Amino acid sequence: MNAQDFEIAVVGGGPAGMIAAIAFAVEGRSTVLVAPPLSTDARTTALMRSSVEELNRLGAWAALRDDAAPLAAMRLIDDTRRLIRAPETTFYASELGFEAFGWNVENDRLNAALSARLDALVSEGAPLVRIAAPAESISVEERSVRIEAGADVLRATLCVGADGLRSPAREAAGIECVGWDYQQAAFVTSLSHELPHGDSSTEFHTTTGPFTLVPLGPRRSSLVWVERRPRAEALAALDEDALALEIERQARSFLGKMRVVAPRAVLPLSTQIARRFGANRIALVGEAAHRIPPIGAQGLNLGVRDVADLVAATRRASLESGDVGGPAVLTAYDRARRADVGPRTVGVDLLNRSLLTGFLPVQIARSLGLLVAAEVPPLRRLLMLGGLGEAVGARGRAPRITAGADAGGW
Repeated sequence: MNAQDFEIAVVGGGPAGMIAAIAFAVEGRSTVLVAPPLSTDARTTALMRSSVEELNRLGAWAALRDDAAPLAAMRLIDDTRRLIRAPETTFYASELGFEAFGWNVENDRLNAALSARLDALVSEGAPLVRIAAPAESISVEERSVRIEAGADVLRATLCVGADGLRSPAREAAGIECVGWDYQQAAFVTSLSHELPHGDSSTEFHTTTGPFTLVPLGPRRSSLVWVERRPRAEALAALDEDALALEIERQARSFLGKMRVVAPRAVLPLSTQIARRFGANRIALVGEAAHRIPPIGAQGLNLGVRDVADLVAATRRASLESGDVGGPAVLTAYDRARRADVGPRTVGVDLLNRSLLTGFLPVQIARSLGLLVAAEVPPLRRLLMLGGLGEAVGARGRAPRITAGADAGGW
């Protein structure tokens, strides 16, 4: 077998894993990415402004910029049809002096751009190796993590587990999870439509969950429709014409006639959070660390911040102990991520449950909150800077992934 030593081994080649490998290679750390080639992914990802800024600093945004659709406004519509309903509210990025809250991009294009950036770093002589094979075993040793992948035996001072919901890296670290299931699923697809969306993301709040249309280019949008699981499965079984009519009806025809233009999928909703985000020389990022419902565009945006906090923790270790996989690094990383992931998990869960419940005081509280946001300018701005902090890059304590100058221009 071929034995190699690295400072960083990233296990898992989804977007979070590729971003982690790019980030550590840009830092100048000897890095190996262990991941088989990705399969086609017809879904989309809304990258909030802070995530786009990080991708730009890593030199990966330029290849995506022309394919990404700006989210210049976020429109919320209470479609619960209950006695107490919130007023319609629209937040505009221009209120904060920005072009957009974020950009929506097809996952295949995102993955291709990240993979191309990895290849470019290798060509430029960065300390980066790509192994196109799955990690067959991961074991923790005294001063390193041992990974077997095909004919390769790899040892790393720090292993980054970016290997998804059923993470073998998390299991090797001995980290347990806490979680709960919802009797809901997200039906996802993409559409073309007759009328322009005006670069506005529109979210209808219904008694079964949010129905969200996100710009994906001129007269195209991606759909995330949260429903009871039997209803989501029934939607997926409709023929294209019937499905398009059902989506148009749910959207109140505000985008005119619709046509389904992408594969459809049904994703059961659940929450799963690791009890620790790092232990035993293994740090978890992306869905290996946390999975929450696709509400409020968390998802990969949380994963990007995972990478930023992990890089910051290893950077501090270089100035102190020099051990980038030691307990001090993992403790600092866990503390930083818990302060971010915890409140957002609670917020998404409360928003989702507030839509499902018929309890009148909850309905009143939710409606009053949106009314205040719509009508009181200082609180409206505060909500955008706080609750929409990812969108505007307002997370003041967040470290940049890269410490030096930007790696790419806008």
